[in-house]
Amino acid sequence: MAKKMLTIFSLIIALSLALSACAPKGTPTAPPATKAPTATPVLTPTEVPTAVPEQLTIWTDEARGRVMEEVGKTFTEKYGVKIVVQPMGFGDVRDQLKVAGPAGEGPDIIIGAHDWLGELVINALLAPIDLGDKKKFFLDAALQAFTYEGKLYGMPYLTENVALFRNPELVPDAPKTWDEVEKIADTLEKEGKVKQGYILQQGDPYHFFPVMTAFGGYVFGRDAQGNYDPKDVGLDSLGSIAAAKWLDMMVKKGHLKPEVTWEIMHTMFESGEAAMMITGPWSLPRLRQSGIPYAISNIPDGTTIGRPFLGVHGFMVNAFSKNLLLAQTFLTEFVATEETMQRLFELEPRASAFLPVREKTTDPDIAAFGKAGEVGMPMPAIPQMSAVWTAWGDAVTLIFQQQVPPDEAFKNAAQQVRTAIGQ
Repeated sequence: MAKKMLTIFSLIIALSLALSACAPKGTPTAPPATKAPTATPVLTPTEVPTAVPEQLTIWTDEARGRVMEEVGKTFTEKYGVKIVVQPMGFGDVRDQLKVAGPAGEGPDIIIGAHDWLGELVINALLAPIDLGDKKKFFLDAALQAFTYEGKLYGMPYLTENVALFRNPELVPDAPKTWDEVEKIADTLEKEGKVKQGYILQQGDPYHFFPVMTAFGGYVFGRDAQGNYDPKDVGLDSLGSIAAAKWLDMMVKKGHLKPEVTWEIMHTMFESGEAAMMITGPWSLPRLRQSGIPYAISNIPDGTTIGRPFLGVHGFMVNAFSKNLLLAQTFLTEFVATEETMQRLFELEPRASAFLPVREKTTDPDIAAFGKAGEVGMPMPAIPQMSAVWTAWGDAVTLIFQQQVPPDEAFKNAAQQVRTAIGQ
């Protein structure tokens, strides 16, 4: 046991020196209901604990928790520290951390989505992570997603994004541009082969975003460091308005129709009444069950590259944990391995953020999503993103319903977002 203690203490001292470089310069202000840490939540060599902790606690859902428990057995054998998983709903993890973290009753590690960062980092709930030489094994875009104001706050393990689905019996070759999509839709509809060549649900900004980016549109611009800038709202940029006008044209020509829901969109594609749509890997089970032939390809381009939103899931460390360095050790030594990342991939088939697993993916559908996501843009994790969805979605709906000209709809949406952010 003495040898094991010495091993842990030596490891903690080494990691302390590495982590001190990425420690925040100051402690963000926590909301009134909580109490922020009084010092940077990273241990220094003088703060090495005098006793080995009995356990590290992880908050995640039950399925991923089982994988962590299995991985934890090896960690326990080496360091004598037990991994305890407290299962809870995916969305509950974030909400519960906000309450339990500052009270000292939270976990050491959580598994969640990168777009939680804005809220959690601003409220001083996450500690920075240093992946060391393991960093090279992760997809750059996934690391970028977990980076907030220049610091890495999560270790990614999966990515997800939308791509273009097409029925290869109706559309043998993947369209390279949105102009091609319109021409294919026009031909198929005139020949009576489909009701809609391309189908999109009404009022859905998430699935419209790849069209926006293809014309140069954006939601938030970025500063010199690559951070999303809430002062640069791009819904009324020239590119976004160009995309809105393309959408308006598709509606006016009858290629896109109002009142189409997510369910209607999928039902029409699965029945062969629609030839193309945009959706994500979450739709694979029902599409495979339907028996409809499909192929997955990259988002078409417009005046520039079509880029979908990129969502990333990963591991984050509670800033109020008393075992910060051991938590990071568990992640970098025992989770950031090809074996563990492969098990996580098999549990939830999504394009892996861990390159050795991503590059060996044999599932053609997941590989196609991974390829489409290579140019993806991390969904903004800044708190101001919450002010965008309603106004943006309303603008798309107004164009579908032909109630407002496209430029006016998006200019009004941009102004609503700026007002909401200002308030």
